Amino acid sequence: MIYLLILIALLGCMLLCDAKGKLFIFRHPLRAVIALAAGTGFFVLWDVLAIERGIFLHRESELMTGLMVGDQFPLEEVFFLLFLCYSSMIVVTGWPVATTWLRRTLQRKGAENVS
Repeated sequence: MIYLLILIALLGCMLLCDAKGKLFIFRHPLRAVIALAAGTGFFVLWDVLAIERGIFLHRESELMTGLMVGDQFPLEEVFFLLFLCYSSMIVVTGWPVATTWLRRTLQRKGAENVS
């Protein structure tokens, strides 16, 4: 259960970052949700195929709920894949914002050092 709560908390933090910067869902909600669903769906399919081939195996843990979405596919994995896709999109859409902020900050610091 602890792992699921951590993933939900991390998703909440990503939502806050997204809301503050209007980076992904808060910029274009419909497109973002479609992209997020497609990305998460892709990785869910990837996991299902890997489970069928015996590549991924679930091991019991006291940190997990024990709820399974499918054979060898814990509920936490869905939340992890959602977090993976969402955080990736925040990085991709936030990169230009971060580099602009960094460039302006460095220019300001340079101007302060000159005067």
